[in-house]
Amino acid sequence: MKWAASILIFCVAVLIGLGMVMLYSASMTMELNKSAVGAQLLLSQLHWFLFGLACCVVAAIMDYRWLKRLSAWLLAFSVLLLLLVFAPVIGPSIHGAHRWICFPGLPHFQSSEFAKLALIIFLAAYGERYQRQIAGFKKGLVIPGAIMALALGLIFVEPDRGCTILLASVCGVMLIVAGVRLSYLVAPVALLSVGLALSFLHDPMRMRRIMAWLHPEQNEGGVGYQAHEAMIALGSGGWTGLGLGNGRQKLGFVPEHHTDFIFSIIGEELGLVATMTVVLLFIALAICGVFIARRSSDAFGLLLGTGLTFMIGFQAFINIGVVTSVLPNKGMPLPFISYGGSNLVLMLVSVGLLTSISRFATETVTQKSSNPFEMALDPPPTHA
Repeated sequence: MKWAASILIFCVAVLIGLGMVMLYSASMTMELNKSAVGAQLLLSQLHWFLFGLACCVVAAIMDYRWLKRLSAWLLAFSVLLLLLVFAPVIGPSIHGAHRWICFPGLPHFQSSEFAKLALIIFLAAYGERYQRQIAGFKKGLVIPGAIMALALGLIFVEPDRGCTILLASVCGVMLIVAGVRLSYLVAPVALLSVGLALSFLHDPMRMRRIMAWLHPEQNEGGVGYQAHEAMIALGSGGWTGLGLGNGRQKLGFVPEHHTDFIFSIIGEELGLVATMTVVLLFIALAICGVFIARRSSDAFGLLLGTGLTFMIGFQAFINIGVVTSVLPNKGMPLPFISYGGSNLVLMLVSVGLLTSISRFATETVTQKSSNPFEMALDPPPTHA
């Protein structure tokens, strides 16, 4: 089990190191305001990294099973934070969205990042507590569905469609692993899909993004400009890139190149070799996370490890998919690499919890099952 945790930590360290280097390179030509020039973004990210690293170490040292007792309180606190983003002064509107909380004297942070972790912890605790009843309709769908709807609904109206889809997907995977019947999930997934489609139809900005994704050649100078320039950056890098710091698309051509589209700057300056390395690192991280979850000593660790691993993996997939025009444009940071303190802290805490799960994990698996995640679940009771 130590090898999985070691590879996991190595992948994270390489991704964070690359992120710091690329953030410095991407920010050298930026002038966000009179005080934030050049290395200012890097220093800010370093501060968040040190705080996140401290949280990661604490999470790795602690017994993750203690979180079961706090799961309901953490979820309630996360709902309170989600409500605070709509409070005047505390939750300022930035680019038309209420996603950030700003207390006097403290940096902005996104409440939805804490909500991701809180909801995953709660569903893991719930799944373990009712693992023998979760195949039923009430315990398997109605109760967890209502709790999920509360948190996801608040994130949806911020509005943050991408985070809603990401977290709903992760929660769906966790319910499937916990043992919820797939037939119960068909109707909710269909309703959510219809609801999302209707919300997009009544949201002109997001509809323009979708149309720009479907017809990129017709929107190169409009809504599809960002994605078009990102593809130029990736293509101009070739195999080995133009050299660190020599990228041209960061000179105002690719908006948000230090956050959501930093992957395109990696491709331009370091080439296909670097971008493929990033993809392989995320794949290795996901494999290690699944292995740790599969070998966990209890159902709570299984579900918690599964949720955290898929959250990181899905977010990386969405970000890279957007930059490479595989998916429609949606602002979502690349884990461990993009600028953004709240997300970096969340990811480091997730890694710490995965490390904690590995410390208590079993080395052998005796129960055979077609479900690779099902190994840590208690076997069903037998009757004479």
